[in-house]
Amino acid sequence: MTFEVNQTVVLTAAVRSDEGDELQAGDVGTIIHLHSDGAAFVVEFMALGGETVAIATVLPAQARPITGADLTHARIVRTAV
Repeated sequence: MTFEVNQTVVLTAAVRSDEGDELQAGDVGTIIHLHSDGAAFVVEFMALGGETVAIATVLPAQARPITGADLTHARIVRTAV
């Protein structure tokens, strides 16, 4: 699977943000950087109000592109970058 900058992805596994906070499978974010070797990418996770709540380095096996069949889900997070 090929990932691109500005692509929206959904986590398929829990991951730790770069600040150490846990993100859950199902959280949605936008790829903001691809590592040149393709081994990982950086994803920004934003609250619905527009503020960044987490940035995480994600492995390709930990995310997938969103689809038209995905359902939006909201949860409250306590941190903001």
